[in-house]
Amino acid sequence: MSKKLPRAIPPNAMHAPEPRLAAALADVADEPEVMRRATAAATKAAEPAATPADERRAEAVKLVKRFSLWGGVASMVPAPFFDIAAITAVQIQMLRRLSAIYDVPFSENRGKAIVAGLAGAMIPASSGIGAASLMKGLPILGTAVSTVVMPTLAAGATYAIGMAFIQHFISGGTLLDFNPPDYHEFIKQHTARAGVRPA
Repeated sequence: MSKKLPRAIPPNAMHAPEPRLAAALADVADEPEVMRRATAAATKAAEPAATPADERRAEAVKLVKRFSLWGGVASMVPAPFFDIAAITAVQIQMLRRLSAIYDVPFSENRGKAIVAGLAGAMIPASSGIGAASLMKGLPILGTAVSTVVMPTLAAGATYAIGMAFIQHFISGGTLLDFNPPDYHEFIKQHTARAGVRPA
């Protein structure tokens, strides 16, 4: 007597969920991603939007930091006084670029006069730059000392001048109405912040 055996159940049949259940499981599987996106959107919405003025200032500060480094590099010109001319050229180029960021007319002659006028606000930084430049004329020791000291002084002075102009341009000023004595204290503070002690 032969018994009729039941038909074999396909192996996947026991594991295949019902279509509605499969859709629910897919939603649950995607839930962490959905939550992550929702959290990111909520965080972004809660942050205050950057205004054009904020973006412009951030661009200007980034520019000043970059030119400060170039000021330090320019100070390494080995010939006395040529290094000071190179630093001044870097600072004037920085003023030109800051003027462009703030849509302020630029005059190279006025820029040179302002940089010269600001030198008095950076004593002992400005006198230190002059002394370090003169030391380059001394063999070996003078060159070694000036190579260590001068980049820091030049970078600090360039940073302070740049920050003064950002402040001036933000307040609506131009190169024509920039008065160096008005910014002497401001420049001393920023020179110190850049690592150069004020007078």
